[in-house]
Amino acid sequence: MIIVNIDVMLARRKMSVTELSQRVGITMANISILKNGKAKAIKLETLNKICEALECQPGDILEWQKDQGREEA
Repeated sequence: MIIVNIDVMLARRKMSVTELSQRVGITMANISILKNGKAKAIKLETLNKICEALECQPGDILEWQKDQGREEA
């Protein structure tokens, strides 16, 4: 499972969701979907804009964790 740590980076950069939304050009609702782990996909263009706005690497935002509910085939 992919964990999105936008909230962590926002706190580190002392930036609000509103400011990130304006800089990236996506709605606050879509940023909330990312923050809450409800997103099924993210465009690389959007990820690029988020990284540019937060001055970070994609790995600072995205984290992979083994899904505890699934067994390996």
